[in-house]
Amino acid sequence: MRTTAHPVSLTKMSLTSEEAQRLQQAATQAAENAYAPYSNFRVGAAILLDDRSIVTGCNVENASFGLTICAERSAMVRAVSEKGPHVRVAAIAIDNLNGAPSSPCGACRQVLSEFAQEDAMVFFPTGSGNAVSGMENRPFFDLFPFSFALAKSPSEPS
Repeated sequence: MRTTAHPVSLTKMSLTSEEAQRLQQAATQAAENAYAPYSNFRVGAAILLDDRSIVTGCNVENASFGLTICAERSAMVRAVSEKGPHVRVAAIAIDNLNGAPSSPCGACRQVLSEFAQEDAMVFFPTGSGNAVSGMENRPFFDLFPFSFALAKSPSEPS
């Protein structure tokens, strides 16, 4: 994983290199649980929430490919179902067991954008090198600067 000697700055908290590694390891472990009988492309995601808890998810394929859910959305849905609609994403790590590049897809970026803190970080494999040199980390909104947004009703969390 490419990290600096200094913590990565996040809203009201900082993510140390050790925490980033723990997040990445959780994503790798989640990929072990993926259901991918059609593509054999097993992906895991780990989300660090603003309360510092980690929630994981994996991809779950379906014979009707459009019904497949990616690891990132799986983890985000799990976070909301376990913690409620006010959860905020401080960081997310993605990994796969195929050694392939794997940044979040457009649908996952859109879903995550509803919950990502302004300075949320995303860690993902580039498909080159080993687990250290083959990882990229970027601010989430650098990957998805123009999300689709609607006004929320006053009763909904912002």
